[in-house]
Amino acid sequence: MENYTEQLTSKGYIDEAIDPRMDLVQEINRLKKEKNAVILAHYYQDSEIQDIADYIGDSLGLSQEAAKTDASIIVFAGVHFMAETAKILSPTKKVLLPDLKAGCSLSDSCPPHLFAKFREQYPNHLAITYVNCTAELKALSDIVCTSSNAVQIVDSLPKDQKIIFGPDKNLGDYVKRKTGRDLVLWNGACMVHEIFSQEKIDRLRSQYPDAKFIAHPECEEHILREADYIGSTTGLLKYTINDRANTFIVATESGIIHQMQKANPQKVFIPAPPNNACACNDCPHMKLNTLEKLYNAMRFELPEIDLPLEVINRARKPIERMLAISAQFGL
Repeated sequence: MENYTEQLTSKGYIDEAIDPRMDLVQEINRLKKEKNAVILAHYYQDSEIQDIADYIGDSLGLSQEAAKTDASIIVFAGVHFMAETAKILSPTKKVLLPDLKAGCSLSDSCPPHLFAKFREQYPNHLAITYVNCTAELKALSDIVCTSSNAVQIVDSLPKDQKIIFGPDKNLGDYVKRKTGRDLVLWNGACMVHEIFSQEKIDRLRSQYPDAKFIAHPECEEHILREADYIGSTTGLLKYTINDRANTFIVATESGIIHQMQKANPQKVFIPAPPNNACACNDCPHMKLNTLEKLYNAMRFELPEIDLPLEVINRARKPIERMLAISAQFGL
């Protein structure tokens, strides 16, 4: 165990050699049955991980699945805050994350101790936090939300209720415009959703005049202003299925295109280009997870996500409020 502790500290994952002749997919499926495990994968994971998952979804869907699964082990192919959410909702289950260093730039932009001081400046405000944040930040919140339910959650509150919204300023700004509410915004953002190039998108739209441009509400306002449709990751996927267009320019993390293509093999999906030459619309944190790390995580049941009971109890309340409000709206 000492060796694994050192590996987890230095690398963030179990780095045990795997026989290259092994059929990883077959072995992962065997371990799932043997250990009564379930694999949850976010849409932004690599396609090979999506294809082996028991459930693929966005933040709200994964949170709900984590809450109702009867598996003994939850293997969360996503990022750290998502695995924490699963642990909060299923505290008696073992929750594994293939790579502990699969973090989140947005989550990192809102340290809990600074948010606590921020809240003190607005004593009469409710704090709504986007699910893309740490368990400690959820524990400081009144309600958690996702991109698919943020507007409805704000709308569900009395008109005179003052609200702090964090950590994503772009999602918060979008909610302000949709609801007409005067939200106090924390100044945080997602690195993936802030790099789309308006000039390159305009060029693509000229090249594909019949294409629909769709965007996630974490994008900046000038990008959203041009979108034919704005929605959560699941919302974007459903839109591409139901809309008659044959070509879509997609402004979110490019991992979702795998599911779009599977659902619409006859349609064309073009990832919206970033404002530089790198593949920055791939989340580097999401892509840290691999089939090899997933296999070793299941084999050794490490890295395990653990949280203090006090944090779990405090963080569960705003998540349960979110799920209750979402249920009222049929989300």
